[in-house]
Amino acid sequence: MNVAALRVLLSGKRAAVAPEAHGLSRPSGKGRRAAGLAQHQVDFLLNRAPGTYQRLESGKYRNPPVDFLRDLARLLHLSELEWTALCRYAGIGDPPVPLTLQSGESVDHLWNDAVRGISHAACVTNASWNVLAHNQPFQDVFAPGARPANLLRWGLLDGRHLLPGWDVTWAPHLLPLLRADLAARPGDPVLRQLEAAVLADPVAQRLYRAAGAAVHPHETERPLNHARLGPGWTSMCVAHLPSSPGARLCIFIFRPMAVVPSRPAVNREVERRQVRVPSA
Repeated sequence: MNVAALRVLLSGKRAAVAPEAHGLSRPSGKGRRAAGLAQHQVDFLLNRAPGTYQRLESGKYRNPPVDFLRDLARLLHLSELEWTALCRYAGIGDPPVPLTLQSGESVDHLWNDAVRGISHAACVTNASWNVLAHNQPFQDVFAPGARPANLLRWGLLDGRHLLPGWDVTWAPHLLPLLRADLAARPGDPVLRQLEAAVLADPVAQRLYRAAGAAVHPHETERPLNHARLGPGWTSMCVAHLPSSPGARLCIFIFRPMAVVPSRPAVNREVERRQVRVPSA
């Protein structure tokens, strides 16, 4: 527990919450009164025993329960980054769950400019894998008008014809990824609809039921038929965005098939087949 940092975070955020917004009056009487909610008012609003919040802010509440910290974070209007800081300062480590159900659904608009400045194909997806931002190299991967709205759905269903050897090179990675994401976000309607579509597809269903639970490394090279550059290999580098839990920055490093590889790919048998994009 970092008592000093915890006190600074909580007292500052508490001071910014007006008691009147919750139907309470500002404390009156003798003595110096801090702005915002009083400590006993926090206990009242969170339906906690008197003195509970004071114990936390003073550093005397060791290993506080997550539900108390989450309720407090919502009352004080903490951001996701502040929520993470609260859990760390309180001594319980990183938060086990996002602060709100909406976390991961959107990202700051600055990511549009950030993605456009990347030379490789890149996009930002939300926690449901919907594409929120992308650059021109990412657009070029797909045929005109065919850029996917949901990257995981494209990899599992809609784009399989552009992923040579999909059942051995892509499916063993993407199907456990869907399972893992659903474990983290069981109520996500987009992921649930995607799972239903996978189970309705005879090939994908068989592989999904047989797929392991371990998620394969993103960085492994896998075959891809690029709409503009032709057949080749791609590695996907993924970074998660702390300010929007579940959202991802995905960068695709593409190597045309004629280029000597920098490391072994996932399945050289696919390259020996010299798979080409089917003619329209």
